[in-house]
Amino acid sequence: MFKDVKNNFIPEFTCQHISKGHGRVEKRQVSICQTLDGIRSWPGLKTLIQVKSERQVFTHNVIEVTTQTRYYISSLSENAQEIAERIRGYWGVENKVHYVRDVTQGEDASRIRTTPLTQIFALARNFTLNLYRSNMFENMAQARMALRKALSYAE
Repeated sequence: MFKDVKNNFIPEFTCQHISKGHGRVEKRQVSICQTLDGIRSWPGLKTLIQVKSERQVFTHNVIEVTTQTRYYISSLSENAQEIAERIRGYWGVENKVHYVRDVTQGEDASRIRTTPLTQIFALARNFTLNLYRSNMFENMAQARMALRKALSYAE
């Protein structure tokens, strides 16, 4: 399927977004193709998507440039701008969850490597995050402070 999409993708509509911040410039170009000639059958397939991204990182007076092209298939019939927003939103959520799990809960630093402990601790971390969020805490630091405060009153 990947070869079909890559070889037969002809951009029909494109949108581009440039963002600057944190010492880098990111350019993303999202193109869609709804002509499915040469693409093997896939249930519900309506749109082929190509995302070209370029990241320029500025460090110590040196610009490091990386480029990447990704392809997606979709059952949506949206325009390029709407699809770009969906993709960006998805990765925003993924990055936010990873950041919280790594920074707040120290997941990447965890030395737990044996099954089933890895799954048990992942479940416990997810449960904790969902518990905090269901109690309307804006961030995990706020939730931890409230928990400490509540536990000190209980003593």
